[in-house]
Amino acid sequence: MIEKVVVTGMGCVSALGRDVSQFWSQLAAGRPAITELTGFPAGSLKVNVGAQIQDFNPAAHFASDLIPLLDRYSQLALMAAREAVGDAGLSGTLLRSAAAVIGTGCGGKETDEQTYHRLYQEGKKRAHPLTIPRGMPSAAASQVSMQLGITGPVFSVSSACASANHAIAQAALLIRSGAVDVAVAGGTDAPFTYGLLKAWEAMRVLSNDTCRPFTAGRKGLVLGEGAGMVVLESMRHAEHRGAHAYAELAGCGMSSDAGHITDPSAEGAARAIRLALKDAGCGESAVSYVNAHGTGTQANDLVETRALRQVFGDHADRLAVSSTKSMHGHALGAAGGIEFVATVLALCNDLAPPTANFTEPGEGCDLD
Repeated sequence: MIEKVVVTGMGCVSALGRDVSQFWSQLAAGRPAITELTGFPAGSLKVNVGAQIQDFNPAAHFASDLIPLLDRYSQLALMAAREAVGDAGLSGTLLRSAAAVIGTGCGGKETDEQTYHRLYQEGKKRAHPLTIPRGMPSAAASQVSMQLGITGPVFSVSSACASANHAIAQAALLIRSGAVDVAVAGGTDAPFTYGLLKAWEAMRVLSNDTCRPFTAGRKGLVLGEGAGMVVLESMRHAEHRGAHAYAELAGCGMSSDAGHITDPSAEGAARAIRLALKDAGCGESAVSYVNAHGTGTQANDLVETRALRQVFGDHADRLAVSSTKSMHGHALGAAGGIEFVATVLALCNDLAPPTANFTEPGEGCDLD
């Protein structure tokens, strides 16, 4: 028997807030957290805006002996995972046998750049002894496992902006198969390092003022940072322990364009949506809200509109579509985790968060 999967806990940290409550209040009010970046020399960046977590002090959240082991992306992952587990009311043996599947697009870039600065700019002969355990792509998943006492399957997923989505899907498949009853899943990224920002500048896809998904005159994406985590359980397990379920994760769809590395395909995206609907066993008319990828780039927003119209046909005109990236930025490997939390909250509150900064639709972006 295939197990049904439900969401019993959520955790989120982003520029919109340090927990789910703050996150949702800002989303529902349509308040963007995109500001001028801090912590970089004046004039060193061509693009100086982002959705940055302000006044973040690790000492307020972690023991002093743990901080040296935690890159910023691991810190954010742990904060969100702790909140999700607490929200689900899980501890002890119930959590010990769980899985943890954490997505990241960048991994420990803070650690990498500190190491390169030490070696190449300061001329040091040795790297810090904790460089590998801090900066490796699996560091966040490992820390979530160790700090929460999770001894089931623990691994990382890295597939650029789809990393958290894939992590949540993999966790759901583990539960469906009966391998585990509980999983902590989501994504985390902290891309605000000088070298990574310069690399994004070179891509020429960043907006220099704000994020305007699907809007005429949109200039590109705005980077964000954070983590979004959920606790998934088999419905049977959740009911047995009397847990509150926010929603059922009814279906997942995964596809690959096998095309251009940066130019998306409407057919590839449509295939993933169709697979999700098929997996859930529901028709197109059952969908009322879509939390879009909605990066604010010329290519993505147009292609995503085409993909939704390919799948939903005439029903596409009855969909509420929004991009919350307009408020919390594009958090890369964390994006799907943060937006999964936003989507569950939209369903629970019967409220579609807006696309901030929207004025008039861009050419070909004719959804509601």
